[in-house]
Amino acid sequence: MQQPNQRGGYRQQQVQAGSPLAIRTKKHQLDSNLYTRVAMGHVWRKEWWFALIPFAIGVLPAAIWPSWWWLVSGLVLTLLYVLLRSSQITAVTQMEQTKPLFERMNYVIDQRQIGLMQNEKEGRGMGVNWEMIGHVKREPDGYLLWFRNQDPPADITGWRAWVARTFETPMFLHVPFKVFNSPNDQKLFESMLRRKNLLPAES
Repeated sequence: MQQPNQRGGYRQQQVQAGSPLAIRTKKHQLDSNLYTRVAMGHVWRKEWWFALIPFAIGVLPAAIWPSWWWLVSGLVLTLLYVLLRSSQITAVTQMEQTKPLFERMNYVIDQRQIGLMQNEKEGRGMGVNWEMIGHVKREPDGYLLWFRNQDPPADITGWRAWVARTFETPMFLHVPFKVFNSPNDQKLFESMLRRKNLLPAES
């Protein structure tokens, strides 16, 4: 699988085996609770101010018709927005299109792609090109490889395209330190990330 489909999911297909020099990891499964916690934090650190918009709309009539009910309506609208945006994130763990990302698999990593292999002998899994990775964050327990935002389908234009880009659901790969078979494999992986400018160069 080389590219997400138009709905943001991932198509499973036969993946070409990695080179003999590829980094092969132990089996790993992205925990849905970890995804939800990290994705929620990522979204609300960037978008917290969006919650002020429904609040402002709710209380705006108070400038003409003073009443505490407008404050209540602003709070209700804000709560509805927060619940809607949060449910968009939690739904990712239940969608058929993104289900492969939460299955148990090992990584086969080389200069061309990151193979997420359910069964390497059969070539069954997903191939993620490095161009699909926007940035990487080194956490205390591993690496978060964040996908680039995808452009909306060509048939979505105008305000709908703006909404699709602005409220896209973030996706990432989690590569814990513990999945590497040796410290040398982890060093090679981190060196690869630095060569691809996904991590800052060592000082």
